[in-house]
Amino acid sequence: MSGTPRYKQLKELIIRQISTGELKPSDRVPSENDLVGATGVSRMTANRALRELTSEGYVSRVAGVGTFVADVMAASHVLEVRNIADEIAERGHVHSATVIRCSRLAADSGIAEALCCAVGTDVFNVALVHLENGVPIQLEDRFASATFAPGFLQQDFSKITPSAYLSAISPLQEAEHVVRAVMPDVEVREQLQMSGMEPCLLVVRRTWADGAPVTFTRLYHPANKYELAGHYAPPGTRKSKHADTVVLRKI
Repeated sequence: MSGTPRYKQLKELIIRQISTGELKPSDRVPSENDLVGATGVSRMTANRALRELTSEGYVSRVAGVGTFVADVMAASHVLEVRNIADEIAERGHVHSATVIRCSRLAADSGIAEALCCAVGTDVFNVALVHLENGVPIQLEDRFASATFAPGFLQQDFSKITPSAYLSAISPLQEAEHVVRAVMPDVEVREQLQMSGMEPCLLVVRRTWADGAPVTFTRLYHPANKYELAGHYAPPGTRKSKHADTVVLRKI
């Protein structure tokens, strides 16, 4: 660390405190004066550390009030199907999940149409909330073909995500995404700790195996804590090493 500039050391210290949950969303971050007094750095160094943390989205500064840990803003690639636990880990954060229900049921007309099966066919349903550093960012309501995943109900989805379990059974072959803005119902609003007038970002997803749809999922996200991002390069085109969606997030 001796060769690392002091402002970077300060940034890494605060990022580590945020990642471990020592500093939570909306917590006050030490001021420039606090950092100068506690670490002996110059005021210019403390200012640069806080300024860069703000531009990178870790903290927000309120003039005349102070600096606070920013609310979690999760990001997912719009064109990919990924395990949310992996996405959260890559951001240096901690994933956890709370299972709301996990049961066998008979497919109604909507689920039967989505899974291309007969009404009344046995399907499995799991609903759970995914949290990032203790903040709920996604309500997953997933239906899976009972014949495709016979061991589904025996899984502890607070420890393994449905996505990870299903991928272990059979690698993903095909997927379909539909993204909508919706107003959440009472259950979604309460589970995601949303205000009454706050909209949701809903991703409706189907996945296929052996030419047939095997899962149908509704993924609800608080609109102010989640975004979809992606970078596309046509097949055969070399992707620029500078292509990074984080640049757009700063604009």
